[in-house]
Amino acid sequence: MSGTQLNSFQELVSELLLRHRSILDVLSKLDQSNASVHRSVIKSITECGCMEVNAEKQNYSESIEPKRLRQQMKSHLDGRLCDNCKEIVMGELGKNLFFVTALCNVLELDLDDIIQKETNKCSTLGFFNMS
Repeated sequence: MSGTQLNSFQELVSELLLRHRSILDVLSKLDQSNASVHRSVIKSITECGCMEVNAEKQNYSESIEPKRLRQQMKSHLDGRLCDNCKEIVMGELGKNLFFVTALCNVLELDLDDIIQKETNKCSTLGFFNMS
C-alpha cells in the first residue's frame, strides 16, 4: 500500500467507526479480530484440510548465512489455502487491519508513519530486528 492508500484507509476507518470509538472498545475489538484470524487459519487445517501442520524442531545455527537460513527455516505448513479458506482468512485479516487502524485513530497515530518507521528499522537492523 502506498502512503496515499494508507491515509485514505485511515480516514475511511475514522468515518466508519461510530459505535466503538472508546479505547476500551477498540482494544477489545482488536483482540477479538486477532482471535478470528487465528481461528480462520486453524479451521483451514482442522475443518477444510487444505493445509496441514507438520511441526518439528527448527535447526538454527548462527554460523549459517542469512540467505541460506531463510531457505532452511520451515513454516511447518504443508499445502496451501484453498480459494474458500483464502477468502475467509483475507476477510479476517481485513477486519484486523480495520481495528489496528482504529487504534491508531483513537491514539492519534498515523499508520503510514508507523509503517515507514518499521520499514526503516527493519532495513537498518535486518535479521537482528526480530531476535
